[in-house]
Amino acid sequence: MHLEVVSKSAQGESSKPPILFVHGAYVGAWCWDEFFLDWFAARGYDAHALSLRGHGASEGRGELDAFSLADYARDVAHAAQSLPRPPVLVGHSMGALVVQKYLERETGGAAPAVVLACPVPSFGLLPSSFSLAFTRPALFANLNAVASGGRASPEALGEAFFGGAPDPALLERCWRRTQRESRRALLDMAGWGLPSPWRMQRPPTLVLGAQKDALIPPAQARSTASLLGAEYCELPALGHAVMLDEGWEGAAQSIADWLGERGL
Repeated sequence: MHLEVVSKSAQGESSKPPILFVHGAYVGAWCWDEFFLDWFAARGYDAHALSLRGHGASEGRGELDAFSLADYARDVAHAAQSLPRPPVLVGHSMGALVVQKYLERETGGAAPAVVLACPVPSFGLLPSSFSLAFTRPALFANLNAVASGGRASPEALGEAFFGGAPDPALLERCWRRTQRESRRALLDMAGWGLPSPWRMQRPPTLVLGAQKDALIPPAQARSTASLLGAEYCELPALGHAVMLDEGWEGAAQSIADWLGERGL
């Protein structure tokens, strides 16, 4: 199966490891290509963003509903193995669970470090769904429509992704490129196919929460960090899409600083 990988080469000589970015639900590699890939390449990292099967320009759109988180983890393994050395893995939202499923299946040398940004909690989506239903019922209804194969309004997408009023041109680009998600993967995130932390490799791990995240409240990101024995960093003023929101540089710098502290 062909998988889209968008790559930006490191500028200048560098001994830093490559970074492989894994997107969340309803999007593709494009979400990292807006800002993050060039930013990290300029700082000496070969930066790669994977579109999971059925997403972006990867094959599998017609079979999307059959794909599980474990299938997506196989895509991460395929992309990682195509690189000259094991990459740092950065997973966002659903992609954070996919990275954890990958760490379940790999038995050695899986990643020198892992970053989980606004991760779907290790205990699944139900608590955040209930919270959203009570606190933002209109947004909850819009997102349920998307999960059922419909399409969110640009306004709902802006509320879900961003901590404040997004740039209209950026919001339009994001809205045009969002897509359906696998129903099987959504069931997995609800509890059917969650990763088992006790079976995972435990490379150095950073969990990022976002102060204004409407989908994964920072308290839930913090609980994931606690469960995994990971470090936790909360990003002020950012919404769920930390790689796209105004102030995304703060998220990128937090990742780069943490990697630099580990000599990566």
